[in-house]
Amino acid sequence: MSVLGDYVTYDSKESVRPEELQELYRFTHWGKSRTLEQIERMLQGTSMCFSMRYEGRLVAFCRFITDFVFRGTLWDILVHPDHQGKGVGSALLDYVLGHPVVSPIPLIITYSSDLSSFLIRKGFERREGAVVLIKRPIEYT
Repeated sequence: MSVLGDYVTYDSKESVRPEELQELYRFTHWGKSRTLEQIERMLQGTSMCFSMRYEGRLVAFCRFITDFVFRGTLWDILVHPDHQGKGVGSALLDYVLGHPVVSPIPLIITYSSDLSSFLIRKGFERREGAVVLIKRPIEYT
């Protein structure tokens, strides 16, 4: 746990309830249709979750899937609209990338067209060569 001003940062799945995460997803075009059951299963299958709270309320979240040695992927970087533009996303990502479990991992990948300029400022680079298998259409409703 880390404190940044009035924001408290957590590195535990137990710090996030599916109901409050579903509330954050509703502000995205890609996560609106996620059900509580899906979110609960997703949290169980995720290696690490990082979140920020303001006055006890979940305002930012991202998750990390990794083998803890060679590779990690960063997913679902979310900041509540009321807290965007205040450095919350930067603080959360700095916390994730500086975390003692994450920082030694040499390759961290993320996929986001919406956040690419933000992620580039945080040291990520655009790279060609990703190969993706989509087994069924991804629903963005």
